[in-house]
Amino acid sequence: MKPVSYLRAHSVEEAAAAHGGRPEARYLGGGTNLVDLMKLGVERPEVLVDITRLPLDRIEERPDGSVWAGATVRNSDLAAHPVIRERHPLLSQAVLSGASGQLRNAATTGGNLLQRTRCAYFQDLSKPCNKRVPGSGCAAIEGVNHDHAVLGHSPHCVATNPSDLSVALSALDAVVELAGPGGGRSVPVTEFHRLPGDRPDLDTEIRPGELITGVVLPPLPQGAVCRYRKVRERASYAFALASVAAVVQMADGEIRHAAVAFGGLAHRPWRARRTEAALLGARPSPDVLAQAVRAELDEAVPLRDNAYKVAIAQDLATQVLGSLTSSH
Repeated sequence: MKPVSYLRAHSVEEAAAAHGGRPEARYLGGGTNLVDLMKLGVERPEVLVDITRLPLDRIEERPDGSVWAGATVRNSDLAAHPVIRERHPLLSQAVLSGASGQLRNAATTGGNLLQRTRCAYFQDLSKPCNKRVPGSGCAAIEGVNHDHAVLGHSPHCVATNPSDLSVALSALDAVVELAGPGGGRSVPVTEFHRLPGDRPDLDTEIRPGELITGVVLPPLPQGAVCRYRKVRERASYAFALASVAAVVQMADGEIRHAAVAFGGLAHRPWRARRTEAALLGARPSPDVLAQAVRAELDEAVPLRDNAYKVAIAQDLATQVLGSLTSSH
């Protein structure tokens, strides 16, 4: 039994001071990912700072039309909130497609953004993993990799980000608010998660000791429509093989705004900038939409066992964009 110190923080400042940026310290929210990894021995913290009593469990409308969701808002509450369902239904769809009802009742907004990969080699202490032990190697590259990355991977890591919420937030151009020993700052969610490069152990741009305090959702363009869809190996409680979050605004038969993000394909939610550029100003048709999606997925570099992901993502994104543009 490994002893662990525990502190329940009552303010953001107290939490940041208790953590102090120490590598052996962890913030504890819902615990649905951290506690599992502690049981496996992947995470071995010496200090747990409980942030569940911080005043970050609410959702607020702001005067500029944006919505702020606190870091400790439970996933179930986020998905069910009337403002989220009305203004950002894409977010509700994404959250409800993830995990089980019981887990959504415990998991938090901040924890969802910070959850670690579900790569089996990362969770298996008997196998090499650069994300878990930098420099040890990546067993997935030559191992079982049918559910691993096809975009943005490196010779050091081919793991994927498991979060549905993060994919939706990427398409919504959300901003992550952080606080820590150095004060507060904001980071666009599209820049928050990292590609693996030669440091796959660093999942995000979060600095030592920082905690997420909330997420800001800017208002959607007037008249925009949005949707989230996910392909998985079973109908419930499974991570995405591929998912798509899309926001589209049209006027006079042309696409005036397009935001597309893929999940299940990369180390981070993958914002499809090439697809978006191809869509802007276009008059949508099945061929135009398919070609725009292909412009992004032509950059994919599948591994031995996961080329099927490219075909799934191509069909899924084309269908989602078709459903959004045909509604005009």
